Amino acid sequence: MFELSQEHEDFRKVVRDFAEKEVAPHIAQWDRDEHFPTDLVPKMGELGLFGLVVPEEYGGSAGEGQGDFTSLCVAIEELGRVDQSIGITLSAGVGLGINPILTYGSDEQKARYLPDLVAGRALAGFGLTEPEAGSDAGATRTRATREGDDWVINGAKAFITNSGTDITSVVTVTARTGTNDDGSARISAVMVPSGTPGFTVEPAYHKLGWHVSDTHGLTFEDCRVPASNLLGTEGDGFKQFLKTLDDGRIAISALAVGCAQACLELATGYASTRVAFGRPIGVNQGISFQVADLAVMVEAARLLTYKAAWLKDELHEGRRTVREVKHAAAIAKLHSTEAAVTATRIATQVFGGNGFMEEYPVARFYRDAKILEIGEGTSEVQRMLIARGLGLPQA
Repeated sequence: MFELSQEHEDFRKVVRDFAEKEVAPHIAQWDRDEHFPTDLVPKMGELGLFGLVVPEEYGGSAGEGQGDFTSLCVAIEELGRVDQSIGITLSAGVGLGINPILTYGSDEQKARYLPDLVAGRALAGFGLTEPEAGSDAGATRTRATREGDDWVINGAKAFITNSGTDITSVVTVTARTGTNDDGSARISAVMVPSGTPGFTVEPAYHKLGWHVSDTHGLTFEDCRVPASNLLGTEGDGFKQFLKTLDDGRIAISALAVGCAQACLELATGYASTRVAFGRPIGVNQGISFQVADLAVMVEAARLLTYKAAWLKDELHEGRRTVREVKHAAAIAKLHSTEAAVTATRIATQVFGGNGFMEEYPVARFYRDAKILEIGEGTSEVQRMLIARGLGLPQA
């Protein structure tokens, strides 16, 4: 059976204390200013958050292998409970920045990048999505052409997290490097260090939510990097990013649980203290039943998320299959993210007019939640994956 250990719960308290002391007092102002708090990242590194799945030889705490993915989800949930932008900074920093290098990188690549990434001295991004290639990631148009001992990259990426901070050290991008025998694109992953000539980080997006998260479009114009910057084997890029997304979906589920949990706590508190017609509004079943439904959604989302995280850890130990993890990840991601969006609607409704005011955190959570149903695979893609996992006929 899967359940969080006492060590996990003790770790939860540590991360919650960190979030309430280091994030909560500042987050409203950071959100208004759309300010990315670079100074917070090394503090997260000092707490060990970026190293939970990284071996000790690179500064992590995992010992041998891939470490404790469940603990990473606990950390993401607790940061996301205070602010979603900070939660996604950790989620993307590990899942999209560190994980591809750790999983597919050479010893030299790992030694060069991982110590700084684990310590929070640097961040890394993963350039998959393009202006014309979102859910259909295999339709990538970015190309990397081999010229002597270099790859020359041309193309563009969109919505890339942690790609333009002052401490971003590298972005791994997927690109066409040829054509397979069946006529499909041969997609590979190439690491592009920040500051490489021809690599342009576009101005930050002005987003509906996640105002504190760093998100940019990227442009590559005859961007030349050494051939040794290839991540893994040429042509394995498609397989690499599919696995990366499986892990990321569980992490996003944890972020969604944090959002829904925050809404439950805020709605419960407000319904208990807000007085209308001479009594707390929580006395009214129109309010209390909605909050009760919210509690059910949070509990179900948490169970699905940590079951998927447990399966991921069991897979590392050889006791589960990739198929099981993929299926559980899609189920958790679908339910948790849609539950989070519903949770923000309920909480905002409970707050009434105050819920529409930016001075109340529920307004920020309302803005932040929608992207959860889109990033790391849309809800529609998750339903497709679940149906495929059930063995239903596919078009």
